[in-house]
Amino acid sequence: MGEPMVWLMGGALALALLMVLTLLGHVLFEGARTFWPGAVEQLRTADGTLLGEVTKTESVVDEASGEEVARWLVRTGNFDLTGTHFEWVDAADVESRTSPEWALLVERRSWGRFYGEAVGFQVVGADQRFDGAAEAWGKLTEHLPLVHDRVAAIQQLEREDLGRINRRLNAARLAIRSAELEHGVAAAGEPDAEPVRKARVAYEELAAHLAVESQQIERRIRDLRSINADYELLVRTAEGAEVSLPLAEIVRAIPANRIGLRERLAVYGSRWREFLTAEPREANSEGGIWPALFGTVVMTLVMSLLVVPFGVLAALYLREYSKQGTLVSVVRVAVNNLAGVPSIVFGVFGLGFFCYIVGGGIDQVFYAASLPNPTFGKGGVLWASLTLALLTLPVVIVATEEALSAVPNSMREGSLACGATKWQTIRRIVLPRAMPGIMTGMILAVARGAGEVAPLMLVGAVKLAPDLPIDGTFPFIHPERSFMHLGFHIYDVGFQSQNSEAAKPMVYATTLLLIAIVVLLNLFAISVRSHLRKKFRAAR
Repeated sequence: MGEPMVWLMGGALALALLMVLTLLGHVLFEGARTFWPGAVEQLRTADGTLLGEVTKTESVVDEASGEEVARWLVRTGNFDLTGTHFEWVDAADVESRTSPEWALLVERRSWGRFYGEAVGFQVVGADQRFDGAAEAWGKLTEHLPLVHDRVAAIQQLEREDLGRINRRLNAARLAIRSAELEHGVAAAGEPDAEPVRKARVAYEELAAHLAVESQQIERRIRDLRSINADYELLVRTAEGAEVSLPLAEIVRAIPANRIGLRERLAVYGSRWREFLTAEPREANSEGGIWPALFGTVVMTLVMSLLVVPFGVLAALYLREYSKQGTLVSVVRVAVNNLAGVPSIVFGVFGLGFFCYIVGGGIDQVFYAASLPNPTFGKGGVLWASLTLALLTLPVVIVATEEALSAVPNSMREGSLACGATKWQTIRRIVLPRAMPGIMTGMILAVARGAGEVAPLMLVGAVKLAPDLPIDGTFPFIHPERSFMHLGFHIYDVGFQSQNSEAAKPMVYATTLLLIAIVVLLNLFAISVRSHLRKKFRAAR
């Protein structure tokens, strides 16, 4: 009987590995090819002409003939003109399929992609027009980087300079509110208390000073936008209409049928760089995921820093200090059962306890002037980290207890016999040798916490949060801020997007990145565990 069971277990292991590798291979393949620039094709049918990228080919059964026929899914873009992103085309209906030399794929800041043939370039302010595809492409490559620089300058002025002004004004308004809460609001016809009056005067002086600075900044923004508005690319759609695209709206333009392998690799790298470092656009279905990437890493690290000390301390007490009996057994059973509680329950607890009770109490004591707008009394990265720390705490406790029990009692007894105290024995003998097992618990906690989504939807993760929880504005660390998370981003893009086909590549790419982050964090923890094992094996 032994040999058949060995084959059965080996087959089960092989099947499990095959399923895991198939899933990872599919995600890797789809995610890696997401940003590869394909050819732009023109398809002529009896119903009209389409211009775009063929993204999928499949076979369907024709209802009339009962035969299998091929059809293509064409990404046509131009949503602002046609109201659609994709169209299905039956291969039998295609009269001709060509690749126009000057067909352009234009990635825009809004309305998604645009497909058309370059026909000209114009500078509106100078009343200049340059006809011809080659001339238009030359002017585009000359002016687009300059336009991008001005767009970046506008964004910096709006976010940094105007943001700084708004923060100072808001701080002054809160100072007035704080003074009113402390000294009371004067009745009608009565003078305000001296601190309130001083706060109001300080606010008015500051507002008058900042109004001049704000007007100067807004004037610079208008000037930059006015310059950018002069430059337009002229393209012809598949229907023959000529459309002007402002360069300020163009992120990237690709002559897909004129570039070779080197240029395609450059576009591929540029798209990956944008994906990793830029903010999302078009309802998160295009652009980058930097806020989600940063938020995921920060939340996972904070969660690890919170859960490991508490989990280890709890396990140490249960294994080393507590008197074994009914109560300790009940606690162990409760901890094991806690690991099976659905994650959404932890989310509800985190929302009610951390956000509303603890965060609301902090607001009442330290941020009363900001109420009724909550500061800590809402979802934030701190509460999300604490919630996931509670979620993963049983994993760390169980793994640590197992690691502690694996340390031979003879080592404890030898240490105590040499005159060491119980704490000295635990700190110098037990904990170092249990550390590899503790690291195993941390690895499992990180793997589970990084991928959880359900509780985060209640305690801090949002669809869009361009303000990071750590930035260059005082006090630099903002644990109260909501954040973006890769898992929630995948859910939002995959199931809440207005166009699932356009969002599908982003889902695969984000999934690939999330898997890569979890693997990297686990590899780091595994390397630390391996180092500790070698260290204490050599010490024996």
